[in-house]
Amino acid sequence: MERKRTDCPALPPGWKKEEVIRKSGLSAGKSDVYYYSPTGKKFRSKPQLARYLGNAVDLACFDFRTGKMMPGKLQKNKQRFRHDAQNLAKGGKPDLNTALPIRQTASIFKQPVTKVTSHPGNKVKTDLQRAVEQPRQLFWEKRLTGLRSSDITEQVLRSMDLPKGLQGIGPDSGDDVLLSAIASALHMSSAPITGQTSAAAEKNPAIWLNTTQPLCKTFTVTDEQIRDQELKVYQARRSLEEALTADGLARAAENSRELLHGKTA
Repeated sequence: MERKRTDCPALPPGWKKEEVIRKSGLSAGKSDVYYYSPTGKKFRSKPQLARYLGNAVDLACFDFRTGKMMPGKLQKNKQRFRHDAQNLAKGGKPDLNTALPIRQTASIFKQPVTKVTSHPGNKVKTDLQRAVEQPRQLFWEKRLTGLRSSDITEQVLRSMDLPKGLQGIGPDSGDDVLLSAIASALHMSSAPITGQTSAAAEKNPAIWLNTTQPLCKTFTVTDEQIRDQELKVYQARRSLEEALTADGLARAAENSRELLHGKTA
């Protein structure tokens, strides 16, 4: 690898920018960029740099790869943010990219024909349910099999444990598929999640399956389960508060050490 370290005028005096160019392998020719503080601390990303500098330097228009301030980039981001805010104010929905992996099947059924005239004896027939609902692939939840979340180090995160009252139905309905289906239903639908209320769906889900509900038997949520969940949320918030407090104290101590080091130097 070839390393080039230069001063970074966009940052305070003493900051260095290092560009590491790869010479071999499949990524030959590509480069990685790092920054070093006057004390030698290494930074691999712009968020790390922003957290370290805090309010001392405005990095809103700082380009991490080139090490230069790009005012035009900031203006473009502001215009895009303003455009998105205007769309939301007009009733538009934010683009969260939450589309589920459902096959968009074209309708092959006969569509109703509506004839409207001013004659009082005419009757208009319409099928509202067929007009609103779109065909959906049966057991599409199985396409979620094997998907796992991972952290920044690509370590697979431990999945949640389902309550004992939740039991899946259908072919090869594992806990991972059931968890993904329930999470998708809670996120995408405003209707209550009850599971398959028809007993016939347990015998032959391919015929009696309610496609608006996840692939699980009907269930009820008890008051005890609600209290247990509230306790978990409370404990998670306390853990987050303690972690944020510890992080703030660590940053303050590190800044104090660097100030002391700068004065002694």
